[in-house]
Amino acid sequence: MEHVNTINEERLFRMLSKSSETGAIPENGLRRLALSDKDQEMRNIFKEWCNEAGLTLRVDDLGNMYASREGKKDLPPVVLGSHLDTQPAGGRFDGVLGVLLALEVIHTLNDNGIETERPLEIVNFTNEEGARFEPPMLGSGGIAGVFDQDYVYSRKDADGFRFLEELERIGYKGEKENRLGDFHSFLELHIEQGPILEDENKQIGVVEGVQGINWLEVTITGEADHAGPTPMHLRKDALMAAAEIMNQLEKEITTTDVTVTVGKISVSPNSVNCVPGEAHFTVDIRSANDDLRKEAFEGTMNTIRRVSQNRDVGVEMTELWETEKIDFDRSITEVIENSATELGYSSKRMLSGAGHDAKYVNNLGPTAMIFVPSVNGKSHVPSELTLDQDIVSGANTLYHTVLTLSNE
Repeated sequence: MEHVNTINEERLFRMLSKSSETGAIPENGLRRLALSDKDQEMRNIFKEWCNEAGLTLRVDDLGNMYASREGKKDLPPVVLGSHLDTQPAGGRFDGVLGVLLALEVIHTLNDNGIETERPLEIVNFTNEEGARFEPPMLGSGGIAGVFDQDYVYSRKDADGFRFLEELERIGYKGEKENRLGDFHSFLELHIEQGPILEDENKQIGVVEGVQGINWLEVTITGEADHAGPTPMHLRKDALMAAAEIMNQLEKEITTTDVTVTVGKISVSPNSVNCVPGEAHFTVDIRSANDDLRKEAFEGTMNTIRRVSQNRDVGVEMTELWETEKIDFDRSITEVIENSATELGYSSKRMLSGAGHDAKYVNNLGPTAMIFVPSVNGKSHVPSELTLDQDIVSGANTLYHTVLTLSNE
C-alpha cells in the first residue's frame, strides 16, 4: 500500500465545522432531530457538497440519501455511510463523522485522479438515533426488511407528527426503487461511544460485531394523593415502586457481560405536593451474549411484576425493540486491520455496545465498522469529543480500506 495519498485535513475540518454550526446548541452540542428543519438544512448542505464532488444523488422512499461515484466497471459498489441526525442535546461527531469522512474519501480520490474498479456510494440514513421517531435506525431497518414501509411511515413523535408527513414536509421523500441495491461491501466509521480505545491508547477500533439489545417500556399505576393528609402506609406511590424496581435491577445484574439502563422516566401528576399516581420509564438491556441478555430480560420483567405486586400497584409492560447480537464480515475487518497497521496506527478488535445502521445493513451484505476514540467515552451529550488526530487517523484508515475493497 502506498501512503502518499492521505486526506485533506483542512477541507475535512471545514466540513465538520459547518456541520457543527447547523443545529448548534450551547456547550458545543448539536440538536438536529430527524426530519426537522435543521435536519433539512444539513441534508441540503450535504447535497450541495456531493454535487461539488461530482457525485450523483438519489433519495429513497424513507429519506435515505445516496451519493454515487462511477467505477471503471459496472460492479456492485463499495458503500460508506452513517447518519446526520442527532440526539436532542447531542454531540458533533456521532454519525456525522461516518458521512463526512466518507465524502472526504471521495474528494481525496478526485484530488489524486484515482478511478476505482468498483463504484462507490455514500449513504446518509434517516432517523438513526430514534430520538424523535422510535424505534431507532428506521431508515436502515426499513431497507433491510426489519420494518415495513407502513410501519416506518406511521411512527409519531412526541407532538403527534407522523414520519411520512415530516418526510414530505422537508422535501426528502424519494422513490422505493432508489433504495440500496446489491453491494460488494458496506463500511461505517463511527465514534466508539465508550472508553475502551482511549483507556487502552488505541487509535482504531476494528469492530467485529454489535451487542444484542432489548428495550422495554414500563408504566406503573398507583393512586395520586395529597402529600400531606395521606399516611405512608396507605399510599400506592407509583414512583416509589418504580424506584424500588430500578434499585433491584441494578443489584440483580451481577455479570459484567450485561448492562441495564433506565434512560427515560416521567411521573404524573408531577407536582411537588402530590403522591405520584403514575410512573413511566424505559429499560435498556444489552449483551454480546444473547442467552445472558434474554435471561436478564426475563429476570427484569419478573422483578417488575414482583415489586408491583408487593406494593399493590398496577403494571403494564411493552416490549419496544429487540435485536440479536450480530457478527460482521471477517474479510472486511481484516482489510481494516491491515490498513491501520500499514499506516502505523494502533488498533483493537472489539464489539460495539451501541446499535448502528451497519447492524441492519449487515442483513443485506458484507458489512463492518471502524471506531475512533471518544474522549472519556462520552456520547449523546454536548461534551462528546473525538480529537482531531483521531479523526484524521480514522479518515486515512477509511480511505485506504476503500482503496483496497474498491479494487477487488
